Amino acid sequence: MSNELSGRKVAFLTAMEGVEQAELTGPWQAVLDAGGTPELLAPEPGKVQAFNHLDRAGTFDVTATIADADPAGYDAMVLPGGVANADFLRTVPEAVQFVAIMSVAGRPAAVICHGPWTLIEAGLVRDRTLTSWPACRPTSATPAVSGSTPRSGSVPRARTCWSLAASPTTCPRSAPNL
Repeated sequence: MSNELSGRKVAFLTAMEGVEQAELTGPWQAVLDAGGTPELLAPEPGKVQAFNHLDRAGTFDVTATIADADPAGYDAMVLPGGVANADFLRTVPEAVQFVAIMSVAGRPAAVICHGPWTLIEAGLVRDRTLTSWPACRPTSATPAVSGSTPRSGSVPRARTCWSLAASPTTCPRSAPNL
């Protein structure tokens, strides 16, 4: 077990349902394995309902609501995917604000699959090249991302910009490239 993240807190932002379980639990375990403390932030207190594609999977306890969480208390953030998760999360003003504050503070962000939708909503991807799920491509026509270049599919390594790492998915063919 590594201690690379010892003493560090990592915010995982999700909606109340729709997050892909593998995209939540895989990075969560990686943070734990590195000695960090993952915390699940969601719009409401209670439990988050995860999915395996379209099938209900596990539920996970919310650590704090996004509105109650202070971005200054976190060293990094993870935006897991899941189409319903990301589509809802980008409509939550507190989530968009949290992501924007973390970005301005230069905190690292790992963004998976549909996760970039919240970055797009926050206006953080202008003039950037992103790796995401292909369905995020039409969203790039919005004014918030004018000048960005969406990229999808398997990539040799996760693309980075400022302190952002993005992956199209956590499926087995892509996961080793993170």
